Order: sequence, then C-alpha cells, then structure tokens
Amino acid sequence: MAIMTDRLAAAPISWGVCEAEGWGYQLTPERVLTEMAELGISATEFGPVGFLPVDPQDRAQALRDYGLRAVGGFLPVVLHDQNHDPMPAVEAELEAFKAAGAQVLVLSADTGAVSYDDKQQMDDQQWAVFGANLERVVRRAAEQGITAVLHPHVGTMIESAAAVNRVLEETSVDLCLDTGHLLIGGTNPLELVRQHASRIGHVHLKDVDAEMAGQVGRGELEFTAGVRQGMFVPLGAGDCRIAEIVAELEAVDYPGWYVLEQDTMLSGPPHGVGPMADVRASAQFLQSLPHTSVGARPR
Repeated sequence: MAIMTDRLAAAPISWGVCEAEGWGYQLTPERVLTEMAELGISATEFGPVGFLPVDPQDRAQALRDYGLRAVGGFLPVVLHDQNHDPMPAVEAELEAFKAAGAQVLVLSADTGAVSYDDKQQMDDQQWAVFGANLERVVRRAAEQGITAVLHPHVGTMIESAAAVNRVLEETSVDLCLDTGHLLIGGTNPLELVRQHASRIGHVHLKDVDAEMAGQVGRGELEFTAGVRQGMFVPLGAGDCRIAEIVAELEAVDYPGWYVLEQDTMLSGPPHGVGPMADVRASAQFLQSLPHTSVGARPR
C-alpha cells in the first residue's frame, strides 16, 4: 500500500480494543501494534487504560518497540458529578502522555455507567459542574504542553446535537470531531466543520451506515448491537461525507491529526487478515482524495 503520511494515525478501537465492559474479544497489544506497523502507520492513540503498560516509561517504550509515535489517547472521565474529582485520573494519564511525547488528551464525558447503550442528560446544576471541571482539566493539560479536547460520544453526557451546541456556546473547549459518533447523536459533522472549524482540535475519522445510525440515535437499536451488525464501515463506504469533511478542514488549514477509526467488536479471534483489512481500506481511501494536502506534520 502507499506510504502513510505524517498526519495519519490509528487507534486500537479499529482492532476491537475498547474500554467498555463486555466489548467482545480483545486482541493483544502485540498483534495490534504489529499490524499497525505492517500497514505503514507511524502514529497511534494509546487505546483504553490498561491496554498498554500503565507505567509512563514502559508505555512509551512499548510504542517505540514498534516504531510508533504517540498521538495521545481517549480518556473517559466523570465531569458532571460534584462528589467526584476527575483530576487524579487525568494527572496519571498526563504523566504517560509526557513520557511518550503525546500531544492530545481526548476526553469523553463519562456517565459512570459500564455501557455505551444508556442515554443520560444533565440538569443545569450538573452542566455547571461539568463545565467547571472540563475547563479545569483543559487548563491543567495545557500547563503540561498537552491539548485536551472533548469527544462527543454515544452513551456519554455529550451525545446529542443539543448537548454539542451547549458545549460550544457555554465553554471555550475545542472538540474532537468524531464524524461517526456525531452523526449517530444527531449532529451533521460536515455542517459542524463549516460552522465551527476553529473549534476542531482533533479528528477521528469514522464512517457509518446512516440508516442504522438513525436507529441507534432514535433508541430503536442499542449502540453495541449496531457495532456488532456493522454500523461502522471503512471510510468512503458510509454516509458521513468524509471526502467533503477533509476538504473543508484542509481549506482552513487544520493542522492536526487524522485518526483512522472504525468502532469494531470481535466475537472471537479473527480468521485471516482480520480488522486491519478495513484500516487499510480507510487509509487508501483517504490518501486517494485528490484535493487533500495531508502530509505536513502537526504544528
């Protein structure tokens, strides 16, 4: 395949590795990182806490052993509960980020539940706590030279279009543009880029089947069932309008990473090539876009 460019990264979720309880068969770090390297990918997010070594130096070395650079990682953290302090978990991750030279802390507003199938909303008091904690985490990360962004995500406190809009209106925090989760939650990711490009701090490129995504968004189908049934597809094979999104981002000189993600759930050890076939297809699609200038290293 073509050589991966400097702004493309991978994430273990594309290999079915996820923090959610009961999320299918979990591949080993050795297999996932080996296959990333075989695909020519030079950077990755960490994956869920515990997938790589917890010790910061050991985690950094685990990636170096496979020639991989650390982009950052996804961290679910409870931000809306006045009786819960999110900072200890954040501080622990920041240490690992610094050790590995990672740049982006991708926060999700965890509900405290063990599943992404539950839908919850915050009242005004919880919104106030959430906003204060979010800004506090972002400031602390910045003190360490790390950019913290908020990831709207199905099954978290920030899922719906209304919640995304409220974050944009009431906080100064930049977003992780996860094209798939936004679409499932009712936000048009292309319109979000067109209207709020300056608030995009990180990008997770996913594609989804819009019909199935609509069923999940309306509560007719559980999120995990949608994943098992193939709701997430390789880039270009779904309805997120990935080519147009990338064109819009490049037109405004978005300087950051494009993380190739496809939420995947494995029922057992994969036969044959396995999940990396879809990662390869996504990378090839993105590299084939004639109007992209992906290649400059993030500033």
